Amino acid sequence: MITLHALKYSRATRVLWLLHDLGQSCERVDYDRTENFRAPPALGKVHPLGKSPVIEDNGQLISESATILRYLAEKYRDTQHRPPSGSPEFWRHETLLDYAEASFAEVAMQSILPAFDGKDIPEASKAALDKHLDYISSELGEGPLLFGSALTLADIQISYILALLDRFELLGSHPSIADYWQRLQEQSGYIAALTQVGPMAPPKD
Repeated sequence: MITLHALKYSRATRVLWLLHDLGQSCERVDYDRTENFRAPPALGKVHPLGKSPVIEDNGQLISESATILRYLAEKYRDTQHRPPSGSPEFWRHETLLDYAEASFAEVAMQSILPAFDGKDIPEASKAALDKHLDYISSELGEGPLLFGSALTLADIQISYILALLDRFELLGSHPSIADYWQRLQEQSGYIAALTQVGPMAPPKD
C-alpha cells in the first residue's frame, strides 16, 4: 500500500483527493507545522529537502505533486482525469498541470506571503497575479472546470494555490476564478480529502 507523508495545510491534500477519486486508500503519516509555519525536521528524514507531499510505494520515494498525480494515474490505469493520450487536449492538460507549480505558484506567492505577514502587497505583485488569473480565466472558457465538466489532474493541481488566494481574499476581482474555486470545493474527492486532513489553507485567526 502507498504511504503518504502529509504536512498539515499543504499540497498533500491533492494526493488524497485523487486517491479518493480512484477508490484507493493509503497509509498516511501526518506532520504538524512548526510555530513559524514551517515543515518539521522530521520530514527531512523522509526527503532531503523536507518536502510534502511525498509518497512511498514498493520502496520507491516519489515527490512533487504533479509527478505524484501522474504516477497514481498510471499505477491505477486511470482514464478519467486526463484527456486521451496524444490528443491536442492531452498536451494542453499536461501544460496546465505543470503550469500550476512551475509558473502560477511563484507569482501567487508574491502576493500570498505579504498577506500572510499582514503586510501590503506590492503593486507589481498584484499586477502579475492579475495577469495569471486572467490567463486561467481564459483557459476555463465556458467552464465550469478547465476541461468542461470533467475533473482533471490539472484542476486538482491548481486547487491548492486557489485555496491560499481565497484564504487571503485575493480572488475578489476575478469572479470567474472565484466561481471555479467554488466548483472545485464541491467535488467529492476534495470534500473527502478535507475530512481526512483538514483544510488546504490555514484558518483565519
